[in-house]
Amino acid sequence: MRIAGIDITVDWSLLIIFALIATSLALGQFPQWHPAWGPLTCWLTALAAALLFFASVLAHELSHSLVGRANGIQVKRITLFVFGGMAQMEHEPDRWPAELWMAIVGPITSLIIGLLCILAAGIGAPGAAAAQAGNVPALERLLAGLDPGRTLLLWLGQINIVLAIFNLVPAFPLDGGRVLRAILWGTTHDLRRATRLASALGQAFAWMLIAAGIAMMLGASLPYFGSGAANGIWLAFIGWFLNNAALMSYRQLLTREHLQDVPVGRLMLRQLETVWPDMPVDMLVSNFLLRTDQRAFPVVEGDRLAGLVCQRDVERLPQAQRHSTSVRDIMKPMSQVVVAHPNDDALDVLNLLAQRDINQVLVMEDGRVAGLARRADILRWLALHGPAKVPPGP
Repeated sequence: MRIAGIDITVDWSLLIIFALIATSLALGQFPQWHPAWGPLTCWLTALAAALLFFASVLAHELSHSLVGRANGIQVKRITLFVFGGMAQMEHEPDRWPAELWMAIVGPITSLIIGLLCILAAGIGAPGAAAAQAGNVPALERLLAGLDPGRTLLLWLGQINIVLAIFNLVPAFPLDGGRVLRAILWGTTHDLRRATRLASALGQAFAWMLIAAGIAMMLGASLPYFGSGAANGIWLAFIGWFLNNAALMSYRQLLTREHLQDVPVGRLMLRQLETVWPDMPVDMLVSNFLLRTDQRAFPVVEGDRLAGLVCQRDVERLPQAQRHSTSVRDIMKPMSQVVVAHPNDDALDVLNLLAQRDINQVLVMEDGRVAGLARRADILRWLALHGPAKVPPGP
């Protein structure tokens, strides 16, 4: 699915949170609000609520993406997964105001959605006029008088407001942490320092969640979060995820600083073995793959570059067919080969490898093969010349 030119993908892990939301509403909250509802009404309303929740999460991420696009940052894909959504930007903002507006627009969007849903749920609801006049019935009676549509809107409004508040917590990489980083960036004019401080706060907040989750697993009851092993495990898991995200975000910044403006020509493998199209695959294995650390080979036919054959291509072929199959049959033609230029930034090439889920890319210059840029070589260079492996913690 594409919206505004952005690919929308759904990770399988979304099914976990979808099932948790639908089950908790259908078996817990909705029967509590509406004792007279049958199981079918509870389940249908719960499934609709889960779907609309993720539609609102998508709206939250789209707002980030559209503001990013207005600031010259392209977002090609939004992925919905177990923790909500993630907009995959081509690059980070290069100015603090862009970071600020991109970060804050998401919580604002969720807050607006939440308020509109609650307003819509209250219009014409049974008991609403009496409540305004001061003749307020019991909360249970008021909730029981809501029809499925208004019940759904009320829950959706509440959860979007909670989502907005949670995202405004100044813990990187949550939206609030990015707002804090933008402010620190604008104040100190030092992106690395701002990221380090925001990341440290993010880790501190994550460890607070982990500690709270462990306490709940041991029997403690916490305001709003409640108690119980299941809730505690879930809260600790969220904390673990946020801690890893804060660490990874800081490492990504350091990686970008050390690889940006480093031409991939400095890191690529220059001395390449080449093969020919009619070579049997078993000869490719025995004479090349097993005797060198090269895992991708240009396929040359005469003075023409015909394609590229990789170890993955060989692995897809049953071993019994290797002696009767030629390289031509399994290679990628040049029209399908991903290429780079020696002057391309190593960071851009590393991102390209990650996006395409490949381990190397052919480097071409003036129509000839200049070398092979491999993920392992870029990471080895980064390990020798780049940042420390573990950034400062909270």
